[in-house]
Amino acid sequence: MFHSLDRNHDGQIDVSEIQQTFHSLGVYISLQQAEKILHSIDKDGTMTIDWHEWRDHFILNPLENMEEIVHYWKHSTVLDIGECLTVPDEFSEKEKKTGMWWKQLIAGAMAGAVSRTGTAPLDRLKVFMQVHASKSNNMNVLGGLQGMIREGGIRSLWRGNGINVLKIAPESAIKFMAYEQIKRAIRGQQETLRVQERFIAGSLAGATAQTIIYPMEVLKTRLTLRKTGQYSGLADCARKILQKEGIRAFYKGYLPNMLGIIPYAGIDLAVYECPDFYVTLLQTLKNTWLQKYSKNTADPGVLVLLGCGTISSTCGQIASYPLALVRTRMQAQASIEGAPQLTMLGLFRHILSREGVFGLYRGIAPNFMKVIPAVSISYVVYENMKQALGVTSR
Repeated sequence: MFHSLDRNHDGQIDVSEIQQTFHSLGVYISLQQAEKILHSIDKDGTMTIDWHEWRDHFILNPLENMEEIVHYWKHSTVLDIGECLTVPDEFSEKEKKTGMWWKQLIAGAMAGAVSRTGTAPLDRLKVFMQVHASKSNNMNVLGGLQGMIREGGIRSLWRGNGINVLKIAPESAIKFMAYEQIKRAIRGQQETLRVQERFIAGSLAGATAQTIIYPMEVLKTRLTLRKTGQYSGLADCARKILQKEGIRAFYKGYLPNMLGIIPYAGIDLAVYECPDFYVTLLQTLKNTWLQKYSKNTADPGVLVLLGCGTISSTCGQIASYPLALVRTRMQAQASIEGAPQLTMLGLFRHILSREGVFGLYRGIAPNFMKVIPAVSISYVVYENMKQALGVTSR
């Protein structure tokens, strides 16, 4: 396998040869991405890989061919923090023909479903605090949980989880299919897409998926915040919203949602192994750890991966949380008695004038709290589902 990558037969593998090999397998990576791969194997800092470095690297990670390596690097990890689920963005022609792609999507969807169900109480608490917490009531994590349990019992902590799980499959499928079609339209006669073109394709795919499933986001918020007996179920909630508020109610908060989703969806599908803003930073952290501390393998291990995932998702949430809070407030404000019906900018000004910048981060504490269990659960379930479905990572 080393000799198949050494295209000029000089006994060294360089960045261009790694890039060419990936391209021959239908995986189009940039020079910078090829450099990251090389860095994980190159131990003497020469920016080339000789036979000894190749042998030492793979002796503990035996693989039969380059295609298996590509498959592992692309599809080895899925992360879910209850809101953004990793969707593998590239599948080879062989994976498409053998049906491996849908098995990957099923494994990811199942991981997301179990992860979201396991962290649903914290997710509901986050939404509850986003809408109801203020300076005047000093609602905290413990008080919010106690209030929800007093109102509806332990089972009430899982309100809204059903539709949160239900929307995983259609969102992932629409996003993946839209990305494939948009890529094809942009590419034309080109062999590859440039990074900015992949970013555009990813952004449009994310926007397409969110536009189609957005009414489910509104229903999820309303069902999460409902009081006991307010709605008998999903259909009843949708019917009452339609009767009282009209069809436009299903797209309240759409603008801040798009402002948040478009850049992250672009990053999500524009960069290999970086399926969203959180995982983009995760990859950077992982590569830094590999270069500094890893001596024999390009696999940092579960604990390092989960640690990097926690840090990266925390940074991502800090950056995007104000838009998420405003979106949730807009989705919910019509159902709250006496709440002003404000636009996105009006709501931003209203929050800042009454509560300051801190008001834009109401509910972020339970959001932080759910990161580690959500990422851990999704990782474990994803790996087990892949085994059950016959999907091998290496």
